[in-house]
Amino acid sequence: MYKTIVIEYSPKADDMAKKIEEKANEMLQDGYELITMSITGTAKTILVFKKQ
Repeated sequence: MYKTIVIEYSPKADDMAKKIEEKANEMLQDGYELITMSITGTAKTILVFKKQ
């Protein structure tokens, strides 16, 4: 099973990296592994997870 999550507007790279890391660790506890991500031109991040 796949799950997609959008991290809202985060223009600073350090802040975005921290949010990605927090969400990836949170999802890992639920059994999901981060498989890919994309950063949009509007400073949003799309994370795709897969259930292990």
